[in-house]
Amino acid sequence: MRPSLHACAVITDINNNDSIEGCMPIRLKRSTKRLLALLALLPAAVFVLGTIYMVGMDQLEGSPRTFLESLQWASETLTTTGYGNDSHWRHPVVALFVILGQFLGQFLVFLVFPVFVLPFFEEQFEVRLQHILPPMEGKVLFYRYGPAIESLLEEFKRRKSPFVIFEEDLQTARHLRDRGYNVVFGNLGDDPAVLQRAVKARAVIMNAGDHANATCTLIVREHGFTGPVYALADEPLYRAPMVQIGATEVFTPAHVLGGALASRASARISLPVEGLHLLGAKIGMAEFRIRAGSVLAGQRLGDLHLRQQHGVSVIGQWHGGRFATAEGFDTMLEPGAILVVVGAPANLEKIERMAMPIRRTGPIVVAGFGTVGAKVVQMLNDAEEPCTVIDRLPAPGVHIVGNVLELATLEKAKVREASAVILALAQDSEAVFATAVVRDYAPEIPLIVRVNRAHNTERLYRAGADFAISQGQVAGQILAYHLLDEQAVPVENRIKFSRMNPGQITGWHPWRHEVLERTGAKIIAVERNGDVLVEFEKDFEVAGDDTLFVCGTADNLERFQREFQASPQVARPAGR
Repeated sequence: MRPSLHACAVITDINNNDSIEGCMPIRLKRSTKRLLALLALLPAAVFVLGTIYMVGMDQLEGSPRTFLESLQWASETLTTTGYGNDSHWRHPVVALFVILGQFLGQFLVFLVFPVFVLPFFEEQFEVRLQHILPPMEGKVLFYRYGPAIESLLEEFKRRKSPFVIFEEDLQTARHLRDRGYNVVFGNLGDDPAVLQRAVKARAVIMNAGDHANATCTLIVREHGFTGPVYALADEPLYRAPMVQIGATEVFTPAHVLGGALASRASARISLPVEGLHLLGAKIGMAEFRIRAGSVLAGQRLGDLHLRQQHGVSVIGQWHGGRFATAEGFDTMLEPGAILVVVGAPANLEKIERMAMPIRRTGPIVVAGFGTVGAKVVQMLNDAEEPCTVIDRLPAPGVHIVGNVLELATLEKAKVREASAVILALAQDSEAVFATAVVRDYAPEIPLIVRVNRAHNTERLYRAGADFAISQGQVAGQILAYHLLDEQAVPVENRIKFSRMNPGQITGWHPWRHEVLERTGAKIIAVERNGDVLVEFEKDFEVAGDDTLFVCGTADNLERFQREFQASPQVARPAGR
């Protein structure tokens, strides 16, 4: 067996002041090996060319040169610095040899610096990547970086919660280091012992491929780690084997993302408002898009007097994927936003003259039938929602083969008759373009878009998306629940109806008191003597034995109760 080069030394981890004593092989960096090879190649090339030149000049040209003169010619040729007196040759073989030597010199000039010299100096002067895990007490270890953990890492950084990323791709590791992340570069296949210190970590999150995740799980468990190990899997069928070999829980973010997209589009999967049935047919809820040229666009809510003139209450507006409750008369109605309005059905029809009603009837169009799109369609089918599937390639379950960027495909899919459009495309660049095309073609249709990289979310909203959901967002919600004891990414603010006692509102008008607007909750109806009143005269006052029907998000309703000492009643249909 050929002996390998070893060196016995005490190796000190500068970052952590820990020493490891022993014998280990000396490993030269690739750039150092290249530079050493170049230093050996250049003298050899000069020697070979000089020797051939000396023989050629003596035997073919009849003009002998000493070995030193030949070496001088070879060095001048390779460095392209000139020849002095040797500038003309008569014999064709010698001339051809000289020409080849000149091209070789030019080639070396353009090759040496970018390939050999510059990489060597870059590595010498750049900040070195860590190759050993730091002390892991209280830290979370992330194995491999990717879109699924982007949002969570930003939340960890914002909270100053310590973590370490173990990355096996050099360029990714450098990028993470430049962004200020604590990153360790290595390869589990070459050196499993690199994760020895993970035994004291608070938790381990695995975000590589399924097979690499399995390897990492086995390694950390073999080292004695007893804490939680969470894996993000590509395929649900790997959940059971991953748990069997040591994972605490296994999640499939792509499938969770599909469920989130489907629930945004389908009222059968996720009801838009909770408790609306308490008022029966007396009160309804509708959504309207505020067109740029609408009389509502850019107006203060207090200046529009929608309650007094039309008998409807604005609960809030969806804009940029976020729901903002209408808190106070100074709330601005944003162009392009989706306005959530509650009132009697006849009064809601009056708003249609000022804003574009959002369609809630018709099939749901799904563009993209990959892993995420297939999960979306599966959930819609389970909820018995009619859907039309568009994809570039024919496959079982695809209704229309075509490009969603083409108007002919949109017309064939009857997008203008859809209740929602879900873009589950694989590339964010294509999703941005498709969002603009669909929004221009069907401006009234709710548009829900899948995002791969969280930083592209704002681009999609500018292109016209109503909701843009990333894999990192849904994975961040799941992992933050386990690691940060709460959801790091805000979830949808669900709208609720609640029956309440009047409390300190007794003697007030339910619509005309400014203090009522500050909580964000709205009094929609008042039950008095078995009758439910949804419109009120100017002199109407709330009585102590009335029952209020209040609408808002969970936070709004909690503030309403706290502000006015209003206690909730047992939910039952009005008039009973």
